[in-house]
Amino acid sequence: MYYCMAKTYSKKSLVSQTMKPSKETISFLLSYSKALSILKIDNKNFEIILN
Repeated sequence: MYYCMAKTYSKKSLVSQTMKPSKETISFLLSYSKALSILKIDNKNFEIILN
């Protein structure tokens, strides 16, 4: 089994290194992260999107 795992993990990645997100995607993620607020009350987390 160890040999199979080593063989699997030693293969080159199938994902292209040239994959880049668009400017719109980056902008959306940055805006979303700025609007996200997490409140911790007792042992619970509340995620709130601020508009």
